[in-house]
Amino acid sequence: MTYLEITFWVLLFIVFYAYLGYGILLFILVRLKRIFCRNKKEVNEDYEPEVTLFVAAYNEKDYVDAKVANSFEMEYPKEKVRQVWVTDGSNDGTQDILKKYKDKGVEVYHEDARGGKIGAMNRGVKFVKSPITIFSDGNTMLGKESVQRIVNMFKDPKVGCVSGEKRIYSKGTDSAVGSEGIYWKYESTLKKWDAELYSVVGAAGELFAVRTELFQEVEKDTLLDDFIVSLRIAMQGYTIQYDPEAYAIESASANVKEELKRKIRIAAGGIQSIIRLSPLLNPFKYGTLSFQYISHRVLRWTLAPIALPLILIANFFLALNYGFDNFTNIYTLLFYAQVLFYAASMLGWYFENKKIKIKLLFIPYYFFVMNYAVFLGFRRYLKGQQSVNWERAKRGS
Repeated sequence: MTYLEITFWVLLFIVFYAYLGYGILLFILVRLKRIFCRNKKEVNEDYEPEVTLFVAAYNEKDYVDAKVANSFEMEYPKEKVRQVWVTDGSNDGTQDILKKYKDKGVEVYHEDARGGKIGAMNRGVKFVKSPITIFSDGNTMLGKESVQRIVNMFKDPKVGCVSGEKRIYSKGTDSAVGSEGIYWKYESTLKKWDAELYSVVGAAGELFAVRTELFQEVEKDTLLDDFIVSLRIAMQGYTIQYDPEAYAIESASANVKEELKRKIRIAAGGIQSIIRLSPLLNPFKYGTLSFQYISHRVLRWTLAPIALPLILIANFFLALNYGFDNFTNIYTLLFYAQVLFYAASMLGWYFENKKIKIKLLFIPYYFFVMNYAVFLGFRRYLKGQQSVNWERAKRGS
């Protein structure tokens, strides 16, 4: 086997492992754990503390009333649920709308200067007096059982953070961004298995909770606040658990252009996070957590996207060597399979722009966009062009 062939198979394995192989391995490890580890966790059955629903909101006037009403509907003792809103930088009257709920216990903290979501979180957590803080976005609605289910997870003293599930509402969004929902269903399965094996590797910003005492102030230019906050808690020796029935619903992006905008920011934040969480790359110190972190996150933000074009290039020269008309050769067949995949991606792009709906092309197109965003995000991070302030992606109706 030549060096080119070895390189090709190594790169192909990296991509396969990052997107599918880890899921298969995780499935096996979880099944083995169920067989050999049947120890029941000790939990505090009487644990029902006060909680704070924390929302860092910027110009959310269109969602405020629905969000506050949704928060009051939680199936948890009403006297034990507080609401804290930090509306720093808002200039659309969000803070004024919230003031009418002051008599109902909604606390609003506002400064004219905008410091991004993490700035609002760092400032606002100081006003939280409850042992558990539940973060969610102003434009997401929570399932009525979400608070109770999250608190149930915290009955285990080893749990420091709980991640809810992000559910994509895509009614009327029959386009490539509908694949976002498929992607999140797959991610949800991986998170359940991650949590069962040891710990989830990062929480969803749409809905996650922490033991308030474990929250650490994060750097002001942090892009993925939920990711950094949750994993730094895990690095303290606690686990991040996951309950898919504690969920937040938000609409899918209006189109792929808007979804690309969101994923570029996430990719830039991913590179920043890998650098800031570099100690977590040491499996000798963090063991299973490091293994999960590298397998589930780091590879997808680094080696896997880089490997994709290199695989195509290596495959081209291997197919050239064995003959493009040699359909009994594995390299020739794989090369044409890749060409077909990228052609499907480009057709998906074309038909998306023409508003022609061919669902078969949505998944390859979405996968291509997801990895293309990593390159744009990496460039943006290196140039320091990614603002800490979110530029809201337009959502489908």
